[in-house]
Amino acid sequence: MTHSQPSPDQLTHKIPVGISSCLLGDNVRFNGGHSHSDYCDNILSQYFDYQKFCPEVAAGFGTPRPTLRLEGDPNSPRMVFSKHSDQDVSDVFMAASNQYLEKLGHLDGYILMKKSPSCGMERIKVYQENGHPHMQRSVGLFTKALRQRYPLLPIEEDGRLNDPALRENFLLRVFTHHDFRHSITADARMKDLIAFHSRYKYMVMAHSQPTYRQLGRMLAGNDPRPFDELKTAYFDILMTTLSKPAERKNHCNVLMHLVGYLKHAVDVSVRKDILDVVEQYRRGEVNLATPVTLLRHYLKHYGSEYVNQQSYFIPYPSPLGIRNTV
Repeated sequence: MTHSQPSPDQLTHKIPVGISSCLLGDNVRFNGGHSHSDYCDNILSQYFDYQKFCPEVAAGFGTPRPTLRLEGDPNSPRMVFSKHSDQDVSDVFMAASNQYLEKLGHLDGYILMKKSPSCGMERIKVYQENGHPHMQRSVGLFTKALRQRYPLLPIEEDGRLNDPALRENFLLRVFTHHDFRHSITADARMKDLIAFHSRYKYMVMAHSQPTYRQLGRMLAGNDPRPFDELKTAYFDILMTTLSKPAERKNHCNVLMHLVGYLKHAVDVSVRKDILDVVEQYRRGEVNLATPVTLLRHYLKHYGSEYVNQQSYFIPYPSPLGIRNTV
C-alpha cells in the first residue's frame, strides 16, 4: 500500500514542530519576559503546528526566577542557580524534561532559544569554580537530551534561522522528515521506499554524490538486511546527509543533469539559455530560484512524470521564498 505524500505546496495540514515557549511570546524567561520571534510566530506558523515547551518552567523554577547557568565539566555540566552554585538542580530539571521528551515521536522539527543553558544548541558557557567560564563551550541540557533521544530530528536555534543557508537547510529537513514519516508507515513495503527514494534522488545528489550512489545500491535488491532494518538505515543516512547545506557546485551538477531531460524535447538554443543561467548561479550572480524556476517551466511541458515529481523542485512551501535568498 503506497502512501505518497502531496508536495509541500499541496499540504492541507500543518507539520508538528516543537518550539521554546518564549519564542512564541510566552512570558517564561527568567526575567518574566519573552523572546518573541516574528519569523517563527508570524511566518512559519502558517505551516507549523507548534508544540511549545519551557523546560525551566516545567521543572517548577517559576517566573521570574534567578538566572541559571552550567558549571563543572563542559562534557557533563551540572545546572545551578548563578547565585547558589552549591545547589545542583540538574536532576529536578532533567526529570521534568525527560518526561516531556518521551512524548515527541510525532514531531518533525524543533526550534530552540539561543544562548540558553537549557535550550541553546551551541556555545553555551560552562563556569569553573573560580567563576570564569571554560574555554570549551557546551550545549543546553534540554537540547542535549533532545538530540540523544531523537538524533535525526531537525533542530535549529531561532538566531541561526536568520542565516539564509541554515534556514533553507532546516526547512528542507523538516519537510523531508515529515514526508518520510507519512510515506513510509508501519505497513510500508520495499516498493514504497523505492518510490520515496525515486522522488528524492536529485535532492540527495545535491547534498552528496557518494550518498546518492550508496542509497541507490541499498535499494537495488542485493542488500541482505530485513526491510525494517534497511528502512531505518536508509532514513539515518538520508537525514544525516541532508543535515549540511548543499554546496553551490552540487546544485549546478543537479541542474545540468535535469537539463538532460529536455535533450530531445526542446531546441538546443533553449538548453543553452538554461545552462547560461545555471552558470550565472554558479558565479553567484543570481539565486537558486532563478535556474530552478526556468528549468521547471520547461520540464512541466516537456519532462517525464518521473522528473516532475522530484522533491528537489518544491522541498518546502514556495510562498516562503526560501530559494530567493540562497
